[in-house]
Parts: sequence; structure tokens; C-alpha cells
Amino acid sequence: MKNVKANAILPESLIIEIQKYIQGETIYIPKKKASHRKWGTRSGTRKAIDERNSAIRTAFKGGITIDQLAEEYYLSSETIKKIVYSK
Repeated sequence: MKNVKANAILPESLIIEIQKYIQGETIYIPKKKASHRKWGTRSGTRKAIDERNSAIRTAFKGGITIDQLAEEYYLSSETIKKIVYSK
């Protein structure tokens, strides 16, 4: 998140209106709900984790134990349990 001077992007009339409520302080203006993305969707991390979790579930259904999966994927047994037992 970067700081931007209000007078560089907002019309003077809007700045005057905002100054009725706040002056000389930093405010955060959130994105619209429609433009929010889930964590990791831009970088591809979310997709990679989903694919890994799918592979873990498939291996578990195929008979690989939780401890074996934990060792193979460098995750704790508790994390593997959360993955394989979640809906």
C-alpha cells in the first residue's frame, strides 16, 4: 500500500468535504468488495496449495499414512489431518 496525496488525485470540492471530518491525518480507503481477491490468487500460491492438498487427499485415500504424508510434504501430522479430514 502506498501513500498518495489527496490533492494529486481528488477534486478540490471532495477534499473540502473530507476536511469537515478529518484534517492532516492518514485515512485508509478500502477496495470495493467486488475487487477483492482471495489470498494467493494473484501470485498462484493458492492454486499450488490447492493442488498439493488434492494430491495429499488422493494419496491418503490410496493408503498412505498421515505420518508418511507429513514426512513427504514437510508438514506436521496435525496439518495433514486438517487437509485430509476437511470437506
